[in-house]
Formats: sequence, structure tokens, C-alpha cells
Amino acid sequence: MSYFLHVFYGIAMAYFGLISPGMLNMTVLKTRLNVGKIESIKFAFGAAFIVFFQAGIALFFAEFLIENPKVIAALKMAGVFVFFILAIFFFMLSRKKMKEKSKISKGNYFFKGMAMSSVNMLAIPFYLGISIYLGSINKIIIEQPYIFLFILGAATGSFLLFYTYIFFAKIISKRISFIATNINIILSLLFLSLGIFTLIKLIS
Repeated sequence: MSYFLHVFYGIAMAYFGLISPGMLNMTVLKTRLNVGKIESIKFAFGAAFIVFFQAGIALFFAEFLIENPKVIAALKMAGVFVFFILAIFFFMLSRKKMKEKSKISKGNYFFKGMAMSSVNMLAIPFYLGISIYLGSINKIIIEQPYIFLFILGAATGSFLLFYTYIFFAKIISKRISFIATNINIILSLLFLSLGIFTLIKLIS
């Protein structure tokens, strides 16, 4: 059961962390609509493949930090600021209008997915922050083999999210502005709540 929970938390972290319409999701969506399902799935596999390594790097640092308790208190306080920054970030995204780009270049879509996922600079800090938070409240164990299961879950969750965009491409494309605004507001409130909850826990 414990093994399953680590996979589940990895899936949930990646799925909801990537759910907001962004560069990767919009590219998956456009590839599905303009090129076809097979190529969009290749792109999703490529992007998810990189997520596996991004989550792995994050968990490597998380394991190191967990083994050094002196820095954990400082990291928890830093985590509060990260949650508040993410809350502001997603709130600002909810205020922006979605700009659709219709150009989709040709090429190997698996490698395109890898390339675009690689330049997602927020991925590693996000996975690091969430994994340390989950570890601090004893939801996950940051040691092997649990680390591998968690990052496997993260890669799976990211692919499932991309496939959601592929499967519902036509519906999402018609309501993208509405979906983007509401998802970003929900994520903003979620991270604001996490920040407040963590701050109260630290103070008490």
C-alpha cells in the first residue's frame, strides 16, 4: 500500500502541477488538432520522459536536504514564500488572455516534447518544493525505493495530463480562455492555502 501511495502522490503532483494551460499543454493541444493524435502522443511521451529526470533531480536534492535537518526549518520557511509566489503567479496567469498560436513545425515530435520539457525552468524547483513538503508531513518517504516510485508516478502523471489535453482537444480548444482562467484561480487559491497552512504550522 505504501508503494502505491508514493506512485499516487507522484501522479497527483505532476498532473495538477501541469494542469494549467501552458507552453507544453498548448503545444500538445495544437499538435493534436493540426497534425494528429499519434504525433501528439509522441510529443507527450517525450515531455513525460524528461519529467522523470526532472523529478529525479528534485528528489536527489530533497534526499540530501532531508538528511541535513539543520536546513529543513529554513527550507520550510522558504517553502512558504514559494507557495505565496506560486499563488501570485497563477493569479496573474488567470488575468491574462490566452493567445493561440496556429503554427506547428514539422519534425520528430518525441524529441520536440523532450526539448520543450527540458526548458521548463520551474519544473525542478516545483517538484523539490512539493516533495519536501510531502516529506515533512510524512506523506512520502524520501529514500529508495520510494523515490523511484514517486518519480515514476510524476512521469506517469504528466503523461496522463497531456493525454487529457489530447483526448479532450476539441472541447478544450473551444473553451480555452474560460478553462485557463478558472484553473489558474483554483491553483492560486490552492497554493495560497498551502502557504498559510504551512506558515501557521511553523509558527505554532
